[in-house]
Amino acid sequence: MTVFELMRRNAWRKRLRAVLLMFSVGIAFLIYGLTASFVSGSQGATGASDNLLGVFNKSGRGLPLPFAYLNRIAADGDVAAVAYTARMRGFVEVAKNVVVVSAVDPSAIAAANGEELGLTPELIVALEEGGDRVLVGRALAEAQGWSVGQRIGVTSQLMKEDGSRDWSFVIAGIFEGADASTDTYFMLARYDTINAARARDKDTVDAFVVRPRQGVSSGQLAARVDALFANSAAQTRTQSEKQFLEAFFRQFADVGLIVGLVVGAAFVTILMIAVNTMLFAVRERRFEIGVMKVLGFSGGRIMALILGEALFIFVVGGAGGLILAKLATLSIGPAFGLVFSAEVLLKSVAIIVGLGLMTGLLPAFSAMRLPIVNAFRTR
Repeated sequence: MTVFELMRRNAWRKRLRAVLLMFSVGIAFLIYGLTASFVSGSQGATGASDNLLGVFNKSGRGLPLPFAYLNRIAADGDVAAVAYTARMRGFVEVAKNVVVVSAVDPSAIAAANGEELGLTPELIVALEEGGDRVLVGRALAEAQGWSVGQRIGVTSQLMKEDGSRDWSFVIAGIFEGADASTDTYFMLARYDTINAARARDKDTVDAFVVRPRQGVSSGQLAARVDALFANSAAQTRTQSEKQFLEAFFRQFADVGLIVGLVVGAAFVTILMIAVNTMLFAVRERRFEIGVMKVLGFSGGRIMALILGEALFIFVVGGAGGLILAKLATLSIGPAFGLVFSAEVLLKSVAIIVGLGLMTGLLPAFSAMRLPIVNAFRTR
C-alpha cells in the first residue's frame, strides 16, 4: 500500500464525517469564489484601467460638459487620444428592462478605448454606415437575445425635438470586449445623430475619455486637464477608470472590506471545525499510530500522513466549491459582472493548500509526539 493510498483510506474511514467536512469546505470556497469573482469582474475595480482617464463635471457626474472642451484637451502634447461620450438611459419594451446608450464618435472612441472594448475596424465601419446604427456589447446582446441586423426601439429619458422619447436603432455589430472582465452591457451609437435629434443639452457631453501617451503619468496629466478648466463655469474632475469605480463603490460600501470580512469569517469557522474534527480523528487512532511507530514509521512520516489527510479533504471539498462557483458565474449571466478569472483560481488553490496544512499541523504534531506506551494504553 502506498503512502497516498494509506492517507486516502484514513480520510474516508468515517465516510459521513469526511463528507460533511468536505461539504463545509466546499461551501466556504463557494462563498469565496463568488465574492472574488465579483471583485474580479466588471462590477469591481480590480480589472479597471489605471491609464485610461475620464473627465467629468466636478459638480456631478450627471451634469454635462461643453463639447468645446475637446480641442483644449487634445492640444496637450501628452494626450495620445481623446474621445467623448453622451450617455442616454432608457428601456426596451418594459420600464424594468433598462439599457444604456453611449453616443460617441466612432473613430475617436476606437483610438481612445477601442482595444479595451474590442472595437475592430470592421465594427467601426459598420457603425459609420448610417445614423441609426448601433454597436451592442456582447453581454447586453445575450441578455436581450439580440442579433446583428435587428431593429430595436429604446424609450429614453432624453426627449427628441419632436417631443417623442422613442429612439429607433439597427444593430450593426456586436463588440466582445478585450476579456471577460470588460463591461459590455451597453451599446454605442453615433453622437452626431443623437446630438442633432435631442431637444436639450445640444453640443454637450457627459464625459471625455483620455488616453495618455506612453510613459506619461496619468496622475499628472489628470491634474493638468483639471487646471485647464479651473476658472470655467463647468469645472472638471479627471480620474482614472479604476479610481472612479473605487470611489463609486465606496458611496455604498467598502467592497474589499466586506469581501474580506465575509471570506475571513467563513475560513476561520471552517478552520476551527476542521482542526477539531482532525484532532478527534487522530485521538481515535492513537493505538494504530503506536503500532505504526513500532513497525518503524518515523515521527516525520506520521506527521506527513496526517497533513496529507487534511490536505486531501480540503482539496476535494475546495475543488467542489470552486466548480460550483464557476458554474454559478456562468449561469447568473454577464450583467452581474461575475468573472471567475485565472487569478481567482490561483488564489483559491493557494488558500486550499494553506488551510489544509494549517488544519493538519496541530493533529500531526500531536500524533508525532505521542509516546508508544501511551498509545498502547488506549487498548
